[in-house]
Amino acid sequence: MPVETQPYATAEHLRTPEDIALYIEAVLEDGDPALVADAIGVVARARGMAQIAQETGRSREQLYRTLSERGNPQLDTLMGVLKAIGLRLSVKPIGTEA
Repeated sequence: MPVETQPYATAEHLRTPEDIALYIEAVLEDGDPALVADAIGVVARARGMAQIAQETGRSREQLYRTLSERGNPQLDTLMGVLKAIGLRLSVKPIGTEA
């Protein structure tokens, strides 16, 4: 009997700001820019891309395109979307735990 699987809907598990921050942080640690853009896109879609577009001054189409694995968002777009979803970039030395 074949095993049936269901697609994993990441956005359904991102219920709190802490969940979202931990998810984005984990993807950032991987270091793949395409995955980072896609992960931020997952959160933006879960929050409502129309609202994110309004808050960032970008079109929904532009956000859908740039916040995907094939996208390459500019820093101002990335920072605007992070702010709209309640996050900000921070920097820490490699190899530290806090």
